[in-house]
Amino acid sequence: MNSHEIEYKLYGDDMQFVEIELDPGESTVAEAGAMMMQEDGIEMETIFGDGASSDKGLFGKLLGAGKRILTGESLFMTVFTNQSSAIKHVSFAAPYPGKIIPMDLSELGGKVICQKDAFLCAAKGVAVGIEFQRRLGAGFFGGEGFIMQKLEGDGLAFLHAGGTIYKRELQPGERLKIDTGCLVAMTRDIDYNIEYVGKIKTAFFGGEGLFFATVQGPGTVWVQSLPFSRLADRIFASAPSAGGKSRGEGSILGGIGNFFDGDND
Repeated sequence: MNSHEIEYKLYGDDMQFVEIELDPGESTVAEAGAMMMQEDGIEMETIFGDGASSDKGLFGKLLGAGKRILTGESLFMTVFTNQSSAIKHVSFAAPYPGKIIPMDLSELGGKVICQKDAFLCAAKGVAVGIEFQRRLGAGFFGGEGFIMQKLEGDGLAFLHAGGTIYKRELQPGERLKIDTGCLVAMTRDIDYNIEYVGKIKTAFFGGEGLFFATVQGPGTVWVQSLPFSRLADRIFASAPSAGGKSRGEGSILGGIGNFFDGDND
């Protein structure tokens, strides 16, 4: 096994964090800023790229860092290594409400393709790279552009997505249509494309957008019920600076209370 063999435990329901158990000498790699807490004896090191291999040389490290720029991530990642002689724990928190999805890449064909911002952390040895969409339709209208993330290796990796996560096993030839923002991840054999909704009236007035993603088996797909972009749009639309207005739900004074706190437009 090339990746470090780590153990984990998930805590929480809609605001989850994952606790990674590290034996002496074991390491886990995570997105910069994802760490929630760690026990004494674990050392942090900031690295270029994904840390999948420590002997790639300067060019390899720069190439790994360049790949992360293309996927919209930070140049740096952080490696957490247990330098003590006892078992230690480090925890990583999800950045917004949703679920953390543990994936054993050794059981998923050694590769998973996911949204650009879905990766949270993984066992050291898992490579975090880029996956180009070969079809123009998927590239321009797929919500993720031409580039998606790919996780390769034989260890544990952890993704994060919004709302409730639905895992669907697709049989050979079975197709599923998904909102482009709701597709979180898929295994390597899934055929992914983008299709036009088909009707002008539906496209412009249906509220579901012009395109949806189509995935075809065999393979596994993970779907999220609340993409962060959808959540952010609702928050922005309700913000006073964007013209939104508090509705006074749950307030005894309701609209009268808004008069006293200045919201009397």
